Amino acid sequence: MSTQTKAGNGVERPLSPHLFIYAPSWTMVMSVVHRGTGAALYFGTLLLAAWLIAAASGPAAYDMVQWLFGSWIGQLVLFGYTWALVCHLIGGIRFLIWDMILGFGPERRLLALGTWVLSGVFTILIWIVGYAVK
Repeated sequence: MSTQTKAGNGVERPLSPHLFIYAPSWTMVMSVVHRGTGAALYFGTLLLAAWLIAAASGPAAYDMVQWLFGSWIGQLVLFGYTWALVCHLIGGIRFLIWDMILGFGPERRLLALGTWVLSGVFTILIWIVGYAVK
């Protein structure tokens, strides 16, 4: 741990730990991703609200929103929203496992990697089912 000299009396004090001191780990990365997906879900919910408002406003507004969500950029945003939702859900389950005081051993890295992999797999499966039903 690095130290910092306090001006005036020469007493060395430890620096507060921060991201540049710790070596990145999968659990650290997934913790940051969990917070990021939570923020993304906040803004993504505005898309759901826009869709519901358009549906209540009439056919013209609904058709416009459907066209926007059906475009390639809209599909990309919706895919990202789906991934954020699934990743946040699985990350929440990982935190729930930790709340039960489980998963703090060597399996901690596996839980973090599993969150990443399962969120991608489930997102793709959701979209496959969505297109199959459509």
